[in-house]
Amino acid sequence: MDTLNAPPRPQPDSLGDLFISFTLLALQGFGGVLAVVQHNLVEKKKWLTREEFVEEWAVAQIMPGPNVVNLALIIGGRYFGLRGALTALAGMLLVPLMLLLVLAIIYAHVAEHPEVAGALRGMGAVAAGLIGASGLKLAVTLNKHPLGRVLAFAFCISTLIAIAAFRWPLYVVLPVFGGLCCFLTYRRLKP
Repeated sequence: MDTLNAPPRPQPDSLGDLFISFTLLALQGFGGVLAVVQHNLVEKKKWLTREEFVEEWAVAQIMPGPNVVNLALIIGGRYFGLRGALTALAGMLLVPLMLLLVLAIIYAHVAEHPEVAGALRGMGAVAAGLIGASGLKLAVTLNKHPLGRVLAFAFCISTLIAIAAFRWPLYVVLPVFGGLCCFLTYRRLKP
C-alpha cells in the first residue's frame, strides 16, 4: 500500500481527549496496567500498532519511573509535544492520586480485617494473569525480532525460570539476560 495515499491513522483529537484517555487508563489498572494499556491503545483506539507498542513499551521500561507513566509521556509527546506529554502525565496521575489518598484513609480503618488481606492477595493473582495474557498476545511481534522467535522465547523462558524457580533478584537477571539480548540483537543488526 502506498504510504502517501494511506488513510490517516487514528490519534487523540485534543489535549482533553489525551487527558481523559490516560485518566481512564489509570483508573482501570491497579498494580499492573500493561493489559489495559495494550488493549486500549492498540486494539481499541489504534493510536499505536502492536509493533510500535512493543517498541515504546521497551523504551518506557528502561526509563526511570513507572512504565505506564513513561509511556504516557512518550505518547503525549508524540502527538502534542511537551504540552501533550504534560497533559498525558496529568491524566495518569491527578485523579488516581486523589483516589489513592481516599483509599489510604479507608484502608487505615479496615487493615486489621483478615478479609481485606485475602481480597488483596486475590487482586494480585488477577493482575499477574492479566500481565501474562498481554505477554502472550504481544508474543506475535517476536516473529519479526532479529533474534528469531525460538531464541527470543528461550530468553523469555530462561528469565522466568531464573526469577520464579531460582529466585534470582531482578537487578541481576535484567542486566544479564537483557544485556545479552541487546548484544546479540546488535550483532545481528550490524551490517
